[in-house]
Amino acid sequence: MHELSICGSIADITTRRAAGRAVKVINVRVGQLRQIVPDTLVYCWELVSADTSLAGSRISVESVPARIRCRSCAHVTDVGAVPVLVCGGCGGFDAEVVSGEEFLITSLELAPEEKG
Repeated sequence: MHELSICGSIADITTRRAAGRAVKVINVRVGQLRQIVPDTLVYCWELVSADTSLAGSRISVESVPARIRCRSCAHVTDVGAVPVLVCGGCGGFDAEVVSGEEFLITSLELAPEEKG
């Protein structure tokens, strides 16, 4: 369950970027080929953020499907649930991954700054 260590890294990055402001939502983009289970990531976030300044925040996961582009015919194919890198146009195997390897924090939703 590497999602637990990933959540630790997300917590470190989020804490630095939030600069003391309360965090509501951490938006992340996860590609299908990253072997990260979104539900497990959300569950692990609850464990990692409990009893910290991030308690009560949540992770929102945008899943990115895996797609390949054939180098021979330029056809773009969605890979599907079982990642087989075969062109849906010509059946060739000379393909490059064009999406599905992403893993990044895209934005933070922060509470308004308190004026004092």
